[in-house]
Amino acid sequence: MMVQYVNGIFLLIGFVIAPLLCYGVCRWLLPRRWRCKIGVAGAAVIILLTAYGWTFGSQQLTVRPVTIVCSDLPQAFDGYRIVQFSDAHVGTMTGWRKAMLQRAVDSIMNQRADMIVFTGDLQNIEPHELPEHLAQLSRLKAPDGVYSVLGNHDYAVYQKADSATKAANCRLTCEYERRAGWQLLLNEHRTIRRGSDSLIVAGMENWGVAKRMPHRGDVGKTLAGLQRSAFVVMLEHDPSAWRARILPESWAQLTLSGHTHGGQLRLFGWSPVSFTYDEWGGLYHEGRRHLFVSTGLGGLIPFRLGISGEIVVITLKKTL
Repeated sequence: MMVQYVNGIFLLIGFVIAPLLCYGVCRWLLPRRWRCKIGVAGAAVIILLTAYGWTFGSQQLTVRPVTIVCSDLPQAFDGYRIVQFSDAHVGTMTGWRKAMLQRAVDSIMNQRADMIVFTGDLQNIEPHELPEHLAQLSRLKAPDGVYSVLGNHDYAVYQKADSATKAANCRLTCEYERRAGWQLLLNEHRTIRRGSDSLIVAGMENWGVAKRMPHRGDVGKTLAGLQRSAFVVMLEHDPSAWRARILPESWAQLTLSGHTHGGQLRLFGWSPVSFTYDEWGGLYHEGRRHLFVSTGLGGLIPFRLGISGEIVVITLKKTL
């Protein structure tokens, strides 16, 4: 019900309020002879863009190759391939939109990566959205495993319920991810070995700068027992944790995040999410340390304009 309510508000804004506002502004600002024509044209453009983003735009999928060069990458992992996907929001992928998830899973498996990682927000509101998609999600396999972390939506924080119910639903979401065969990392890590070399995949729970975001991420606990010489791929849903927590409190060489969706709108390279996040989509550097922020696969609102859903294929390379 909550999803339909949110989508209903979006459609009201996109198809009614925004066009009327555009028409009213044009009639107020423009010369009398142009008011009506430009106002109607502007309103029509908004309606058409909303309709496109709601239908065709939300169904687009891009496979994005990224090469990340690291001087301290163990030699045995030179050329190692990681597929990252994020922000699936499968509760929106119902009815005719279910084909989007199937295409995404097919595309991920076609990459034949060494490892698959999911960086949070599998659901919209509640875990009951997940069972119908478990068959598709269970198809994801990789030689070194499928690893995941929770996003803010996965903690059921947006559900209208008491804290005990929310906690129970969060545990159920975790159980569904494990049923899919994923290794859910809750402030913990795993070791991948190639002969005498090793790579650490670490999963930090959600931590965000916004007050309403879950603040369960614990860098120290996530990397407990590791030597500083270890090469760490850190999974953390919210990219704001990179500068606030991960950079000052760890040595993790590569962090993979999502959360922003790239604003689900990009015009001439600009997205409104840039007002909130400095790192909102793509690859960022701080010295020899790297952050990659995926703009995600889906969204609570099935709308994308100028920024398609994406699957990221990361190739790790060692500098000579």
